[in-house]
Amino acid sequence: MAGLKEKYRKEITPKLMELRGYKNVMEVPRLDKVVVGIGLGEAIVNAKAMEGAERDLPTITGQKPIITRSKKSIANFKLREGMPIGLKVTLRQQRMYDFVDKLISVVLPRMREFRGYPQELI
Repeated sequence: MAGLKEKYRKEITPKLMELRGYKNVMEVPRLDKVVVGIGLGEAIVNAKAMEGAERDLPTITGQKPIITRSKKSIANFKLREGMPIGLKVTLRQQRMYDFVDKLISVVLPRMREFRGYPQELI
């Protein structure tokens, strides 16, 4: 699925160069990485919540997540330094383009209150 990457290279980049007045292709903004994260405040009390999210995130992204840990202790939240509180995945290269392509073409249009994209993005 090289659809989004090819479309960006062949159609969107020249259009942006003309529209914004870029002189060099390297000036055109591009995607470097996409970070998908889940914050699980419930994981402080319920360890099963972390396990469920650890199963779901690879299904969504196609990559194994890493566990994010708290940097500070916060007494009001019963949170201690170093406790696992979330998961994240950093997508780059082809996986990133595949993820963004599916997000734009499949997921967002199926959302209930999605009103569409601005016309200049299409």
